[in-house]
Amino acid sequence: MIHPNKHLAGWQGVLQSDVYAGYNGLYDPDRDPGPITPSFCWAHGRRKFFELADIAGNVRKNKPAHQISPVALEAVRKIDAIFDIERDLNGLSAADRHAARQTLLRPLCEELHIWLIDQRARMSKHNPVAKAIKYMIDKEGRWEAFTAFLDDGRLCLTNNAAERALRGIALGRKSWLFAGSERGGQRAAFMYTLIITAKMNDIDPQAWLADVLKRLPDMPVSRIHELLPWNWKPNE
Repeated sequence: MIHPNKHLAGWQGVLQSDVYAGYNGLYDPDRDPGPITPSFCWAHGRRKFFELADIAGNVRKNKPAHQISPVALEAVRKIDAIFDIERDLNGLSAADRHAARQTLLRPLCEELHIWLIDQRARMSKHNPVAKAIKYMIDKEGRWEAFTAFLDDGRLCLTNNAAERALRGIALGRKSWLFAGSERGGQRAAFMYTLIITAKMNDIDPQAWLADVLKRLPDMPVSRIHELLPWNWKPNE
């Protein structure tokens, strides 16, 4: 697997992701050309509480109802209120979504933060709920990364869209065993990235790739950017 520092070398921007330790080097202030800004996924944060408050799940596992954590259940309720409002904001422009978040979501996030700190102070560090809370608030900058979406209307509350796009890779993981080599695997990853980028720009990947391969040999290096999915226009 390509390490994130190598894969994203030279790039700077906002990375929406889960709290994966392998990304930590990207957030280093001394990173060249500068640190990447983290924006952490609320679906991942909610999941840790949901697993401790999943009554139906406990029934399937033949666990007694008293094992459901009331604190985890309340955390899910508070986070779901944020999801409900954010769902209504989908489709707005970045500027309108930012303005609405300041009014509707910032107070809920601030209230949740205070509540999480208070609940964490009442628990042993070994309590499973304390570990779920720690995922969101304990490390320096963690909560700021979870609430980065409040200050940037372009950002989503979760990285679910990216994970859905990667589902095909997970389903076909056995196929990737036959890439032939690490280099072959890297090339497959590059091609998959191009295909998904074309899809995200509402372009038929097969038509785009066929046209690019046809035009590339005669295209000056200074005009290669014209073939990128967001710039590409098919020959008339």
